[in-house]
This record gives sequence, C-alpha cells and structure tokens, in this order.
Amino acid sequence: MPFSHHSHSGQFCPGHAQDSLEEIIQLAIAKKFHTFCLTEHMPRHEEDSYPEELEAGATLSSHIANEGAYFAEASRLRAKYASQIQILIGFEIDWIRPASRTLIEDSLSRHPFEFFMGSVHHTRTIPIDYDRAMYETARERAGGSDELLFEAYFDEQLDMLQQLRPVVVGHFDLIRLKSDDPERSFTLWPRVWAKILRNLDYVAEYGGLLELNSAALRKGMSEPYPKAEICKEFLARGGRFCLSDDSHGLGQVGLNFHRVVPFMEQAGISTVHYLALGDGEGDGEGVDARFPRTQIQSVTLEEVKKMAFWAGAGATTA
Repeated sequence: MPFSHHSHSGQFCPGHAQDSLEEIIQLAIAKKFHTFCLTEHMPRHEEDSYPEELEAGATLSSHIANEGAYFAEASRLRAKYASQIQILIGFEIDWIRPASRTLIEDSLSRHPFEFFMGSVHHTRTIPIDYDRAMYETARERAGGSDELLFEAYFDEQLDMLQQLRPVVVGHFDLIRLKSDDPERSFTLWPRVWAKILRNLDYVAEYGGLLELNSAALRKGMSEPYPKAEICKEFLARGGRFCLSDDSHGLGQVGLNFHRVVPFMEQAGISTVHYLALGDGEGDGEGVDARFPRTQIQSVTLEEVKKMAFWAGAGATTA
C-alpha cells in the first residue's frame, strides 16, 4: 500500500533493524508512498533490554539520548523531503509493566510527537516475539500453555488500551507469532476469543485504528496481523484500519503489500484510513488533545488500487 504507519531503521534501532533513516525515506519516495510514518522504539529500562542491546551496554539514559537524536533527524528529513512525501513522526511503545506508562508520558513530554503505535511485545514482562526460548519462558510464567499465555497477553493489551488509548494499535495478535500453531483460529479457545472481542469493543469505542501489518506475511504466516476473523469482528463494530509494513530496513519497505489487497477484499475491508497533519481547518478527523495537528483521513480501497505506488517499484513481491 502507499501508506505505512509503522517503520524502523538500523540507525535508531541498532541490532534490531538495518539501514539509515534517510535511506529508508528515500526508498519510500522511490516507491511512491503517499504517507510514511516513523515509529522508532521508545526508551526502556535496562532490565528490559534485548540481548543485542545488553551487549552494547544500553541503559535508559542511552535510550533517551537515542530518542532525542531520532527526533532531530526525523524532523530534518521531513523538512528536506516535504515536497515528495508526507511523514509523521511517532514512536512505538513497549507495554511491559506499570512503570511503562511513566516512560511513555516522559517521551511525550520531551518531544512533540504526532502519535504513538500502541504495541505489546511482552507478556509477564518477557518478550513474546523475539525468539522461541523467550516465548516459552513467558508461557511458563503464564501457566504453561499457549492458551493461558494468549489470555494473559490480551489482558495486558487491554490494560495498555485503557490507560493510553493509542491512536494506532500495533500488530493486535502478535502473540501468535512464536506459538505452537500461528495459524490456529482464536475461536477454538472461547476464553481467549472473548478477551479479543472485549478488546475490539474498547478500541472501536474510543475510535482507535487497527493496523493491518504485513510483517506477519514475511514471517511465514498466511495472513497479516490481525487475522481475518478478527478484522471481520472489528468491522462489525464500526472499526477502522490503517496499513503498515513494519519495515526494519530497506528490504522490507512495502514488502508483501500486494498480498494485503486480496486479504482486505476477502475480509470485507473497503476503506483505508491514514494519519495526516493539518491545522484543524481540513476535512480530516482530529485524533485527540495530545496530538492537536494529527488527523485521520480515509480513502476507498478502490482508489488506493489506482495510486502511483502500484505502477512503479512500490509493490515489492519478494
């Protein structure tokens, strides 16, 4: 799609991503993206560092310094390429424990971010998408089964949603990535399914967007995040979707977007929403008081299919 609300660079997400932020923006321009949102990770406490960050001696202070450098560079690049692409500057949260909220609010107070991606990467404080070993540790902490871990994940997700009401909810069903059967229908576990529906009700009620995240496809799954069964339930609640590639380097910008279109058609999604910046006078819908310039706008899927992205090098098929 010619929109992405979720991206990372090796420059500001070292060890976890590749390539410079400017190179990534230049490629998004070459692929004729309409809107490309920047969402490097928020600062985390040292005890929540990933293995490669620990090796680099990452601390909360170094994360905060990295965030400042990111915001400055993102602002410079947006000004430099303003005539060629629409860029919003945000960040992706890590909801790990109650103290996470303080870190998020600190980030919002330090820099005038335009939104944040509301994501859960940890359950019982353990990463659930990093590798299988960590996933299994989280599963043991949750009671020893995928079903119990899924229940814990969606309970922690609800806590995040209620406390933060993120503009965009990131990879809603990420929990399935390292599970025993990532293709399994959530409906086969009634307690898990009930928690999913409860969370969808909440997001629809406050007007948040669910991202359709193509990263699940490059990781070997047959459907983006979230699965079609979840998308259909969110639609039934009046829910709205935006689009993301969750790219972590040049090779993933726009990757597998050509597979997202038929998925959307099969799921019944006919409208694409995206974030834009305005002065309050435009035709977009305001988000909330934390982000006074950020608006939600929409376009039909049929209109999206006619955009310049598809005519050039945008629709990466690898």
